[in-house]
Amino acid sequence: MENQTQIFGTRAIIEAITAGETIDKVFLQKGLKNELFSELESLIRKNGVNKSYVPVEKLNKLTKGNHQGAVAQISPIAFHDMEELILQVTESGKTPLFLLLDQLSDVRNFGAIIRTAECTGVDGIIIQKKGAAPINGDTIKTSAGAVFNVPICKVDHIKDAVFYMQASGIKVIAATEKTNDTLYDVSFTEPCAIIMGSEGRGINPSTLKVVDAKAKLPLLGDIESLNVSVACGAFLYEVVRQRR
Repeated sequence: MENQTQIFGTRAIIEAITAGETIDKVFLQKGLKNELFSELESLIRKNGVNKSYVPVEKLNKLTKGNHQGAVAQISPIAFHDMEELILQVTESGKTPLFLLLDQLSDVRNFGAIIRTAECTGVDGIIIQKKGAAPINGDTIKTSAGAVFNVPICKVDHIKDAVFYMQASGIKVIAATEKTNDTLYDVSFTEPCAIIMGSEGRGINPSTLKVVDAKAKLPLLGDIESLNVSVACGAFLYEVVRQRR
């Protein structure tokens, strides 16, 4: 299922970015050089839009129109401002719970996590502008529509979000196997944010250095790790258990 809105053509994408459309990702043709294309590249860099350079065959598969070497995907949701969301949640009187996803790349994992986040009362999900899974038809389907109910924010770097959370009195906890503490040894009763890493690399080592706590899931079998969406569900429901 891929029902994400696409626009194609260099000038059309320039106009969309200038008009403030929520561009999820732009696919650019490798090796293409002309004045208008360079203008688009400059605008993408200036606005921090996620981009990927691909062969022309990839663009031809994305659209049958005259793409001129550029195809953009428009997100079906509007992203929230992280600072405004944190202020809104902290002033609401409830105990904040945020979820940070460090370059999670699989759209189905992303959708499953959003669905669990909605069911467990997560106040917002923060993702990185570059390297994060897009919000497309598969994400919407896997989330069972929860993507429209949970505020999602984009930041330049996950570490920036960590520092801002900490400055706002929110404890940041990393879900990682690089610790002796399990999630049952950590308190989730105070305002907190949980970081889940990417499917292959996990959490960026530089981010792990600045978190307030680390916790892992006890694994009793021979397999050394769980699917990230399953692990995230276990963490979020431990938060629910402790806060009840």
